[in-house]
Amino acid sequence: MKKITFKGNPLTLVGRNISEGMEGPDFKVVSQDLKEVRLGDFKEKIKIFTTFPSLDTPVCDLQVKEFNKKAAGLANDVIVVGISKDLPFAQKRFCETFDIDKAKVYSDYKTGSFGINYGVLIKELNLLARAVFIVDKGGIIRYAQIVPELTDAPLYAEALIKLEEVLKSPVLEGGQKTPLKCKPCEGDVTALPKERIERLMLQARGWQLVEDKKLVKEFKFGGFEDAKYFLDLLAVVAQEENHHPTFTLIYNKLKVTLMTHAAAGLTDNDFVMAKIIDDLAINQ
Repeated sequence: MKKITFKGNPLTLVGRNISEGMEGPDFKVVSQDLKEVRLGDFKEKIKIFTTFPSLDTPVCDLQVKEFNKKAAGLANDVIVVGISKDLPFAQKRFCETFDIDKAKVYSDYKTGSFGINYGVLIKELNLLARAVFIVDKGGIIRYAQIVPELTDAPLYAEALIKLEEVLKSPVLEGGQKTPLKCKPCEGDVTALPKERIERLMLQARGWQLVEDKKLVKEFKFGGFEDAKYFLDLLAVVAQEENHHPTFTLIYNKLKVTLMTHAAAGLTDNDFVMAKIIDDLAINQ
């Protein structure tokens, strides 16, 4: 689990482990007119995602204004997107009051989707950490800055220097196209042959193969609250992946069972989902 601090006191970040060079995960946030917005809505753009805890704090207030100012001088194929867990109504009022018209500001209040998928959800506060991500036109994360102290501002100059590099090469050749998404089940879906399952099991850390058609793993926590919290995180990601595991919660233990029901057995999607679950920073 990653840690940041708030006035020197430790806080825990939960969500996927994100690194430069990997494919940026999809997410769902809400616009100021209450419409769903996803990563694909910024296709063919270089994307600067900047997250912050709340518009009601001076550093966050300045962060949005500063990025709005920077956005005015950027190329047309660059978009600046601010994301927080403030309600869309509060964001709209803020943007109208301070003429935030260059940067786009969206809310992650419903499920914390962006926070979970980009590893910046603060467990103790249910707010987003202060961070900057640059995702290129090919969907590859080219820059990731998570501010270690929540009251500090981002390193604007560093992010803009990296942006200049991305502008010179807006699609990274040889980027790590990690298979972070499950593929929709269409038509007849066939279970994987035993030989492929055996190969994939070599990469499935701690997962057990049951009846040659299920993946099972048990996670143990300090108490019921932490186990339930992890289940809630998995439920958000699983729904977005259109994958529906079986969860068995018994006090401080959560058992996860993966199987593709349309195939009555295991498919690549189950192993993708297993990797996503293992990548969530809250586990073990």
